[in-house]
Order: sequence, then structure tokens, then C-alpha cells
Amino acid sequence: MSLVETDWLEKNINSVKIIDCSWHMPQTKRDGLEEYKNQHISNSIFFDLDANSKKEINLPHMLVEEGDWGVIVSKMGIKNEDEIVIYDNSDVISSCRCWFNFIYFGHNPKLVHVLNGGLKKWINENKEVTNDVTTIKKSNYKSFEKKELVKNKELIDQNINEKNFKVIDARSNERFEGKVPEPRKGLRSGSIKNSFCIPFNLCLKEDKTFKNKKELELIFETCLKNVNEKNIVFSCGSGVTACVLALAYSLINDKYHPCIYDGSWAEYGLV
Repeated sequence: MSLVETDWLEKNINSVKIIDCSWHMPQTKRDGLEEYKNQHISNSIFFDLDANSKKEINLPHMLVEEGDWGVIVSKMGIKNEDEIVIYDNSDVISSCRCWFNFIYFGHNPKLVHVLNGGLKKWINENKEVTNDVTTIKKSNYKSFEKKELVKNKELIDQNINEKNFKVIDARSNERFEGKVPEPRKGLRSGSIKNSFCIPFNLCLKEDKTFKNKKELELIFETCLKNVNEKNIVFSCGSGVTACVLALAYSLINDKYHPCIYDGSWAEYGLV
């Protein structure tokens, strides 16, 4: 159950930990934390995607070290046995990146969910929001990495010839085909050799909820012979929207464990 609906969260709001992981592309000039301070779902905790990524590397949103993740989550007051619902108010559905992070660092995938439609749907349904600060009691969270859920550049390069897994890119077709410049400076245009493209927005309806299983199957069948394949790796510009595809694929293949190329085109496209 990667996704939960707004009605479900409203009924279970006091029995789950809620995370606001709103992150916006720099060109939007929006600030996720400031928006959170203005209004958020009751009891939610803000997760800063930039602040909680690896600092000692010039690549965006890279996973932190295992011990650092334990510290981050402990400060959020989350325990290993907690059920978690993550939402966002972002056009790039940044909640999916936080969902992936928790699974990568060993949280039970059955206990980590994304709110379908996010804060926008919640507000459109006139459900309660607040600007009250959530009281946090520090926990003692223990993390452990599932390193098989991430590929690095070396493995991506090896796979071009070995073809052990398929790489699917979540960027737009125009960026994938190198027809437009990359928004991030210092990157060439184009894509990883032999990779496929499914723009992440194809998996979403106009209201930013996910399309149904049948619709998603048809989308993934444009790249895959069948939708029961397990050796699928998702990539994008900086590791955020790759996780949207990973979650979408998990909705049609419940045997799939989300796997991404963490560096994505921010690393692979370096000039």
C-alpha cells in the first residue's frame, strides 16, 4: 500500500507519523519550509530535502550516510515501528523521494506511504490544516542501508554492455532526447545510452493523483515487455522524480523493490 487516500489519513491522523516533504524546483522561487509554516496537515513534521542530503558532494539530493540518517529521523521523533504518511505541495511530487529514502534505510515498506494528491487535494476537500508547531519527542531510530536499491555511475556504465537491468528516465522527452538545454548549469543535453523515457507526469492525473493500475500498466508497457520485471532502475535530473516512477511502478508490480540511480543526470550529464 504505497499510496493512501486523504479520507484514510483523516481517519488515522492520530495513529501515524506525518511528514511534509514539499520541495520545489529553484526556478519556481517557492520555499517549502515557509509554506509549511503557513499551513500544514495537523501533527505533520517538515522534512527538508536539501538539508537532509549529503553535503560533502557537489550533487543534489544524494543519500546521506547510514548513521546520519538515523540522527535525522531520531530528531523527527520517528521510531522504527512507526507507520508513516508523507505528503507534499510540489509539482514534482517530492514526497516520493522521502518515501524512497525511508525504504532505502530499512524502514518496513508496508509502513511507509505517500498521500495521494498531497496537500492540494487535502485542502480542496476542506480538510483541516494548521500553522501550529508540532511537538517532537526525540527518538532513537536505527537505520540500515539496502544498498541494492541504488546504482552508481560505474554500475550504470557497466550495464550499457551487460544489460542486467533497464534504466527508465523520468525527465521530459525533450530533455531525454537532448532537444532542450538542461536547467542545471554544467550539464550536457541527452540521456544514458540504451535507456528509456517515461516522463513522470504521464503517471499523474491533472490533480496530481496517480493514475489507476490499468492506465499505469499501459504507460510502462511502452518500455517493458511485461510489467512483472524486477530489474528496473529509475533515473531523472536529480533523483527526485525518479522516485515518482518507482512508486508508480510499485503500484502495478508489488514484487518490485524501488531502485534508482541516485546521481541521475546531475552526475551522468556533467560536462
